[in-house]
Amino acid sequence: MALAFERRLPPPASFDSLASDLARFQAEHVPGYARLCAARGVEAGSIQRAADAPAVPTDAFRIARVFAFDERFAGVTFRTSGTTLGARGAHSMRDTRTYDTVALAFARAMLGLGPRVPVIVLGPPEEEAPDSSLAHMCALLSRELGVVETRDAYFVRAGALRVASLRDCVRGLRQDAPALVLATSFALVHLLDEIGGESLALPTGSRLMQTGGFKGRSREVSAPELRRLLSRAFSLPERAIVSEYGMTELSSQFWEASSVDEHASPGVYAEPPWARVVPVDPETLAAVPFGTVGIARIEDLANVDSAFAIVTQDMVRRVAGGFELLGRTPGAPPRGCSIALDEILSDTENVP
Repeated sequence: MALAFERRLPPPASFDSLASDLARFQAEHVPGYARLCAARGVEAGSIQRAADAPAVPTDAFRIARVFAFDERFAGVTFRTSGTTLGARGAHSMRDTRTYDTVALAFARAMLGLGPRVPVIVLGPPEEEAPDSSLAHMCALLSRELGVVETRDAYFVRAGALRVASLRDCVRGLRQDAPALVLATSFALVHLLDEIGGESLALPTGSRLMQTGGFKGRSREVSAPELRRLLSRAFSLPERAIVSEYGMTELSSQFWEASSVDEHASPGVYAEPPWARVVPVDPETLAAVPFGTVGIARIEDLANVDSAFAIVTQDMVRRVAGGFELLGRTPGAPPRGCSIALDEILSDTENVP
């Protein structure tokens, strides 16, 4: 489907058809998912629509095996950052080929840059964070979109932001060719604090991707304020600063479309054709009406060997052009997520 998207061709099959095939496969090969389906009274073979497939809570990736193969064949395991509960969520894959294909296809579409540009990464290199899906994605984009792949593209080393080196790099950029900055939000706030009112002007046509939260690593800044500050610091139009939303438990990402669509609103995330975000009621996990806030049920056709549908604690709302991300639900996990997690872990009789 990603290749068809890049070539602007119709998808090879409908979303519901592919989703139902995946749900049946996962019910057969992921024991916890079989238990979840059984507890919900869902016969996997009868699933005909994506909406019919029960969703796996993201917490299941912390405490259960959520992959459809023998763990000996895991080529990579991405892990979430540490939590207050200590355990880290784990998403194992046989290899990253599907992940890489969909990540690159949608990033290209949402950035609207030429085939090769200078890439600056305000984050650690992959060798310093080998189990980070974000570090892997940044390395992928640097390698596939960058003029050359180089260790000098990274300006966070051993947890320290290399401001002087970044300053020299930006000053050395050609002004007649755009550049791409890939950065975490907390690194950007640290950078803004370090440079004060100094300008690190990027060439015309450049893009800045920001992703991730603050997680106690820096002061928090509202999205509109951070966008304004970054626009001034890098001499970029605010529409050239785009946010990316993804998570360890997924294989796909979602992007603001403001840099490629003049009608797109900042703060609204677009979906690739192989993924959907559905706001659901936090107790019943049923879809809520358009414009109503719910927790995010995310359907990701690229999650072939894990969970096609997951349910998160992120609050979202459908709007024109995509969805808005409204932060995390406060307090304990939503009741619907807790019940689903219990069902995955239960020893339901007669379920393989």
